[in-house]
Amino acid sequence: MARPRIAIVIMAAGKGTRLKSKHPKVLHEVGGKPLLAYVIGAATQVAEPKDVFAIVGHEADRVRQAVSQSGINFVMQKPQKGTGHALMTAREALQPYDHIIVLSGDAPMITPDTIRKLRDFHVSQDPAMTILAAMLADPTGYGRVLRKGQNVQRVVEQRSATSQQLKIREINSGFYGFKVKSLFRHIDKLSTNNPHGEFYLTDMAEILSRSKEHVLSVNVDNPAEILGANSRTELVEIDQRMRTAKCHELMAEGVTIFNPSSCVIDADVLVGSDTVIEPFVQIRGNTHIGSDVRIGSFSVISNCEIGDQVNVQTGCVLEDSHIGNRAGLGPYSHVRPGCEICEEAHVGNFVEMKKTRLGRASKANHLTYLGDSDVGEEVNVGAGTITCNYDGIHKHKTVIEDGVFIGSDSILVAPIRIGKGAYVAAGSCLTDDVPPESLALGRARQVIKESWARQKRAGRAAKKAE
Repeated sequence: MARPRIAIVIMAAGKGTRLKSKHPKVLHEVGGKPLLAYVIGAATQVAEPKDVFAIVGHEADRVRQAVSQSGINFVMQKPQKGTGHALMTAREALQPYDHIIVLSGDAPMITPDTIRKLRDFHVSQDPAMTILAAMLADPTGYGRVLRKGQNVQRVVEQRSATSQQLKIREINSGFYGFKVKSLFRHIDKLSTNNPHGEFYLTDMAEILSRSKEHVLSVNVDNPAEILGANSRTELVEIDQRMRTAKCHELMAEGVTIFNPSSCVIDADVLVGSDTVIEPFVQIRGNTHIGSDVRIGSFSVISNCEIGDQVNVQTGCVLEDSHIGNRAGLGPYSHVRPGCEICEEAHVGNFVEMKKTRLGRASKANHLTYLGDSDVGEEVNVGAGTITCNYDGIHKHKTVIEDGVFIGSDSILVAPIRIGKGAYVAAGSCLTDDVPPESLALGRARQVIKESWARQKRAGRAAKKAE
């Protein structure tokens, strides 16, 4: 017997109406990623991307772009007339399949195991419809599952339920399995006779049941998985759940996180064992951190690759850069996108870097700006040094070769090259290349006028006496 063909459909067409937002609901973020990205991630662990369909509508181009790397299919729903209408819109795309699994694009905590459980139950029992249900201690706000024995008769919404029905704790999650032929044989019976004038997929339970088709339910093991983000409060609550889970996951793998409730660590962050993360740290995006690293409080790290035994002190901001093994940063250094801090290099107090490579064992310790620069190995960049990389129209590069010593308060006007082993005297302003092993001085000659101060004070005193 041939294996049944199964598609997964993700509802992703809605607006952010209840979120009071102009942005698509499924693009609001929790744990550092859009809601929809999590649902797609779970779905594509169960089915091939070619068998996953996201039904999009509001700001469809933005939604497609946000998850374009997933390889899934998209179906356009326009206008958006409810969840039932979404499947009507996808009828042609879904006809080749035997069964479909319907997921909600705003429920990011759904797991592949739960999707498999719904799929396997639905396929093995072969009803027309399977509802993924949950038993809640407090079911307030959810539609209740009404059944006769094992068969579900219908789902009644909270506002329409009787006092007796409100005591039912089994609720509808909004996740379903459908036999495709049964679904599309009856879907046109859906009505818009409701306050919102929409076609509700939930109503298919009653339609199929009245048509003598079997409707069953299977309960989710962890009800938290079905939580949707229908308000800003719920959005933040889901974010907190996910970030707490992420911290516990990292700590189980050997990472020390002091005061994890104060830290913001995104879902895709990887951290090696014996790394220590101090309170009030943010680690964002696709950041990968090695072993034996220490991240100081109030640091913000986004999309960085950080090697082993790196010390990131208090208050550093690191973006889209690579930090080599045993490097040191901060406190309060700012490493902007496109930087490479090589092994054992040091970026110190209030140093800012942009599109700069700082070579092995080189140091820029204090109050310095290095932009569009290539700095060699074992270079010392003195306090207050500035690379003037921008002429108002174009950016220009500064090259500092191995073993150079840059004196404090130097200004290097790019494009410029400082040759290997050269010295730049403190307070210099350089506009020309410096040959290797030479000394460059670019400052005015010091002039001393002896007794000038005494004479100045004497003149001032005489004026006052007049």
